[in-house]
Amino acid sequence: MPVSDGLTEARMRASPRLSPRRVPWISRLVIGAILMAFVLLVAQAFVQDSLAAWSVGIAYVAYDTALLLFTGLKTLDILRRREDGGTEDPPADLPRITVIIAAHDEERALVPTINALLAQTLPPAQILIADDGSTDGTKAVLRKTYGLDPPPVGELSAPAAEVPALCWLRLAHAGKAAALNAALSHAEHPVVLTVDADTILDPGALAAVAQDFAADLRLVAATGVLAPACGPGLSERVLQGFQTYEYLRNFISRHAWMRLDCLLLVSGAFAAFRRDAVMRVGGFDPGCLVEDYELIHRLRRHSAENGLDWSVRVIGRARGRTDAPGSLRAFLAQRRRWFGGFLQTHYWNRDMIGNPRFGRLGTVMMPVKTLDTLQPVFGIIAFALLVCFLVTSRAALAVSILSVMGAKIAVDLCFHLWSIHLYRRWTGAALVPGMAPVFPVALAEPFSFQLLRHLAAVLGWWTFVTGRQRWARHSRAGVGQRPVG
Repeated sequence: MPVSDGLTEARMRASPRLSPRRVPWISRLVIGAILMAFVLLVAQAFVQDSLAAWSVGIAYVAYDTALLLFTGLKTLDILRRREDGGTEDPPADLPRITVIIAAHDEERALVPTINALLAQTLPPAQILIADDGSTDGTKAVLRKTYGLDPPPVGELSAPAAEVPALCWLRLAHAGKAAALNAALSHAEHPVVLTVDADTILDPGALAAVAQDFAADLRLVAATGVLAPACGPGLSERVLQGFQTYEYLRNFISRHAWMRLDCLLLVSGAFAAFRRDAVMRVGGFDPGCLVEDYELIHRLRRHSAENGLDWSVRVIGRARGRTDAPGSLRAFLAQRRRWFGGFLQTHYWNRDMIGNPRFGRLGTVMMPVKTLDTLQPVFGIIAFALLVCFLVTSRAALAVSILSVMGAKIAVDLCFHLWSIHLYRRWTGAALVPGMAPVFPVALAEPFSFQLLRHLAAVLGWWTFVTGRQRWARHSRAGVGQRPVG
């Protein structure tokens, strides 16, 4: 059946983009203060001769270090858990799960992803392939591998004879969010899991998700823990090395924000939702570059405005591996879209910034996210000033700056090592990054990978300001060939 009119009406009611809200004075004050601080810090480069000329860099280092300290303190609870991070008494009555795989031209990735789902210790009760207008060999692959006959566009196939849980929903090409919304109307079970077609889940991933949803009825959205896979080439291995530690730190950070009940970021490549809650707020927004991130804002907003006390979690025991960009061009394109979508979503929800109506999400997380909109700009300007000081023979100043950066690298190295230790205890993963590669990564990251991320974010600003939204694809790394840790 088609997506219901009720879903569309709910989206219109729930979306700050379609239903603008007055931005309160506290939100305007926070935004204005951050912008003013940014201008004053950059101006120091033109009026100071001491280290204060690099005030924008000092602010950047101080802010990033404060976030690391916050994460370190908020993740101490991991040390008090059992080594495998498991649940002491798993609930006996686990919810049934519908898995939605949104796929567009994914003939090479679909079979490993589906087979990994079928190999789960708690197999999904329903697997919906939301085929978003594929024009490659998807039709032949699904027919040959699972015996699925292609249904008419807009309709759901009969279940596969050998895999009764598996169905194929063929759709006209309209983007991932539209495909997910269409599949939601066919989902038959209370928990819906969205999995990208290039994501391979650990065999115990769905069981861990089901246990957490059964144990906490307030839980409406959750994300698993992902590791990146880029490919066998040299550039792919280098990018995978940097992204592996980046993913690790980011998921540890999500745990910290979860403990403060401020988690906003789930990974659409591996995310679980209560179907009723998603339907209530209008489903996924096809107009957003990052539909998963935007949806969490609407769930949080609906919860606060209706006194529902909904929660969002990251589940350390639910693990998987996903394709990540293995080339510079693909990496910049992905991160440009991510950051442009982040800015888009943050702007739509600017009335939440500093707003006590939304609890700590409004008074803590949203101001932090506002600072995050400018952090990459701070980083680019700070590095440009360092180069300028070196070129203009302000050697003493450059040496002082490099000393600060050296101290920051030492702090980052300690946090890297600490994160690996926490990650092992939290996830119970058999395969985790080793300690030895951390040293070259920590030394090289500020002058390479970090600058790439900041450059992509600046491009994301251009995407946001101009409204030019274009999806980019990267070549598949063959994630199904890699073991999941």
